[in-house]
Amino acid sequence: MKRKNNNLFLNSDNDEISMLAEIKTEALEGETEIDINKDIPVIPLRNMVMFPQVVMPITVGRVSTQKLVNAAFKNSQLVAVVCQKHGDIEYPEFEDLYHIGVLVKILRIFDIPGGNMTVFVQSAGPKIKLESIVQSVPYLMGRISFIPEDNNSKKNDEFIVLIDSCKELANKYIEISEKLSPDTAIAIKNIDSAEMLLNFICTNFPFTVEEKIRLLKLDSLESRAYELLQILNRENQLAVIRQDIQMRTREDIDKQQREYFLQQQIKNIQNELGDSQQDQLDELKEKAKKKKWDKTTAELFEHELSKLERMNSQAPDYSVQLSYLQTLLSLPWNVYTHDNINISNAERVLNKDHYGLEKVKERILEHLAVLKFKDDMKSPIVCLYGLRELVRHLLVNPLLLH
Repeated sequence: MKRKNNNLFLNSDNDEISMLAEIKTEALEGETEIDINKDIPVIPLRNMVMFPQVVMPITVGRVSTQKLVNAAFKNSQLVAVVCQKHGDIEYPEFEDLYHIGVLVKILRIFDIPGGNMTVFVQSAGPKIKLESIVQSVPYLMGRISFIPEDNNSKKNDEFIVLIDSCKELANKYIEISEKLSPDTAIAIKNIDSAEMLLNFICTNFPFTVEEKIRLLKLDSLESRAYELLQILNRENQLAVIRQDIQMRTREDIDKQQREYFLQQQIKNIQNELGDSQQDQLDELKEKAKKKKWDKTTAELFEHELSKLERMNSQAPDYSVQLSYLQTLLSLPWNVYTHDNINISNAERVLNKDHYGLEKVKERILEHLAVLKFKDDMKSPIVCLYGLRELVRHLLVNPLLLH
């Protein structure tokens, strides 16, 4: 690894990445010579997959794994790192592990609160296949074999464009997804090796474990790059959709908060001016609760009432809106009575309660006669012109009462 890559994160504000800058990460060539006929310590990771030539921190919580890490660090021993199939298994066995992984060297150990430790490791050499687990106490020990990789891809124009496309999509994903630190983009910019660039993206980006295992199983660098490009394309499309949904949701919330704030201001102003308007509104709401109107009429009433709430009680339109709502409430919604059309009785009531108005009384009696004759209640309605309360009090109510 070039010296340029050793200080990728030197100016980062991120604590974990800043610690990486202090760790010496020369290539581990020569240190990967290991007798595969001997047992080797195995670290099972939860929801993490490591790729060759990558330095990364891992959190160790299991007591057995902590013993393994301390022993390997003390003896400068390489260990195998594989991923669990299910992260909730506390004591994984051979069948609970993916059988592909990497060899790593432990670079630094940091104790953290809660009894856990953060361990910085660097993968070394080729990929390995976990052949078996031969020991589980005091920690996992297993047998491995090496998996050769074809990293000698032709540096033709197609391969160069492929690597550039992966880098471009990775930077775009960092920008729009908000799942990765901007320092990751700095790291990608400073990586010269195509192999290390692909492995860095595969390790650090939030792909699923299954996708990372599928990428790790590909032995050709070019095949891995094509597969990674497809995943990055999909993740960028999903990130754009997710960002659009979040923006629309945020706009809706902002609109609701603005309306709520304005409503509170209106209520405060109304309280300062007096409670008479609020009393009227409360009275209208109470009457509306007792009405048997349908859903459409109820929504119309609520809409018109909200308009009245926003009006100044001194405005000319306020009385018009209030009168409209009172008219809605005064109508007998879904309330029915049995008709008693008695022409003689109606004439007697009209003559008793009203002097004069002969033409008006005659028109009312004619209307009643038509209703009684047709017996279908579909005759034209009677329009009584004048003050509403006066007409209802003097003419209509007496007929209804009798």
